[in-house]
Amino acid sequence: MSTTTGSFIAGGIAACGAVTATHPFETIKIRLQLQGELQAKKDAPRLYKGVFHGVSVILKNEGPKGLYRGIGAAYVYQMVLNGCRLGFYEPLRQSLTSAIFKDSKVQSLGINIFTGAASGMLGAAAGSPFFLVKTRLQSYSPFLPVGTQHGYKNTVDGFRKIHRAEGFKGLYRGIEAAIVRTGFGSSVQLPMYYFAKRRLIKHLDMQEGAALHLASSACSGFVVCCVMHPPDTIMSRMYNQTGNLYSGVFDCLIKTVKTEGLLAIYKGFFAHLARILPHTILTLSLAEQTNKYMRKFEDRILPATVKEKL
Repeated sequence: MSTTTGSFIAGGIAACGAVTATHPFETIKIRLQLQGELQAKKDAPRLYKGVFHGVSVILKNEGPKGLYRGIGAAYVYQMVLNGCRLGFYEPLRQSLTSAIFKDSKVQSLGINIFTGAASGMLGAAAGSPFFLVKTRLQSYSPFLPVGTQHGYKNTVDGFRKIHRAEGFKGLYRGIEAAIVRTGFGSSVQLPMYYFAKRRLIKHLDMQEGAALHLASSACSGFVVCCVMHPPDTIMSRMYNQTGNLYSGVFDCLIKTVKTEGLLAIYKGFFAHLARILPHTILTLSLAEQTNKYMRKFEDRILPATVKEKL
């Protein structure tokens, strides 16, 4: 295991590699979530009819650039979020386990879930402004608009316009939804990954390597999507709103379910699954590799007294 700083850097690099491949599905997911916002199902137009239809429509009207709107903000967000999530998880887990069980090697499901959620919530709070701008950039379409259209030129322009119109506070609009959403996802992502990894080793006699990392990541990604999607839908809508359409997380949830039905909170689920599965697989698999290289690098530059404490 690398140092906390090393794990932070390794986690961020791994996440950026993953988001490059999965960003288009995130764009589709957000537009599906915003489609028909606060409209009865019978009255809501279906401009995007699903994952593959959404991809084809955006490619036809906006080109590849349309699918990759907001990618710059996504890179920064992933560096911050997954740097915190992967960088702080193990140190927090070891500290709590040592304090409670007097042995950092003990595996406690409760502690694993808590530290997974805590590390993710820290990352979500720190990266919230970048996710805000990313969401607004991805929702914008000059051809088939859904939700509020903001028309930012790029990430920097988005920050400037939000700050000018809403002040510093505006950059953190919807942060509570981001913390809830990421807390849900992070509480199960790493614990589920390590749980699946241990079971695959024990019951299927799988060996450490790419196949084990891929299988464990796939299990983790599916569970994350099921748990995280409802608060993810709420977050997308709160981030994209103009004015005070929603006063908070519960207000958004109640209005959405009341107007569009209970299943509205699962709009874009398959687009989310198409994004989160490869994203989780790539992030966690790449993190295993980047952590190894980071540890080798640290072994060369860190003094022996520091390495003994790792």
